[in-house]
Amino acid sequence: MTNRVLLNNVDHPDLTVAVRHGAEFGDQVNQLLVFPTEFAEIQREFPILFQPDGDGGYNPVALLGLERDENLFLGPEGWESRYIPAIQRRGPFSIALKPGEDEPEVMIEVDLDDPRVGRNAGELLFLEHGGSTPYLLHVTDALRTIYEGHQAIAPMFAAFEAHGLLRPVDIEIALNEERRIRVTGYFAIDDERLASLDGAALEVLNRSGFLRLAMLVSASLANLQRLIERKGARG
Repeated sequence: MTNRVLLNNVDHPDLTVAVRHGAEFGDQVNQLLVFPTEFAEIQREFPILFQPDGDGGYNPVALLGLERDENLFLGPEGWESRYIPAIQRRGPFSIALKPGEDEPEVMIEVDLDDPRVGRNAGELLFLEHGGSTPYLLHVTDALRTIYEGHQAIAPMFAAFEAHGLLRPVDIEIALNEERRIRVTGYFAIDDERLASLDGAALEVLNRSGFLRLAMLVSASLANLQRLIERKGARG
């Protein structure tokens, strides 16, 4: 159950949020939904793969572990990566859309029943005279990343499919002589197809910004080795 309300400095002047991560907050998973607006940061840390959504489309995900419910970047003190995906950085906050004449107004909701939310300890959301604290600005940035990134997902994949840039992934990882793990059911960028595109196709992709995204996704697969190393270190 949730108790989501619109956040404002009149009703919530002294509301605080304890910044915590763990299994109880949805961090103990082997993949997370990520957004094109954060691919530059994600590709430095995690492999980016595409997962079919069941409706003919795809969702971009960051691979965090090699087995179910395994986040190899989550330690006793929280995330051990330099970047935390926006879907988890947002904490107990979410986006609310208020209908407008031209475009909906984007607002912030907070779940008052989330155990991280209180009035005694944690990060304040509002300054004494009503302005946003650095923490609330951090949350706002995460929500903007999600909102704008979500809008970019469908046109990005439409461009990738139009140029034949998607290929199924079937990766076998040898953890040791006795144990192997297969990563299947995902899609990735077809590097050979990308390299063979003619100038006109590359210009179209470049003008839309999707060429850069394709290259970031392709480069991110080098992080599979990091996953293997972290898996080996944990035993």
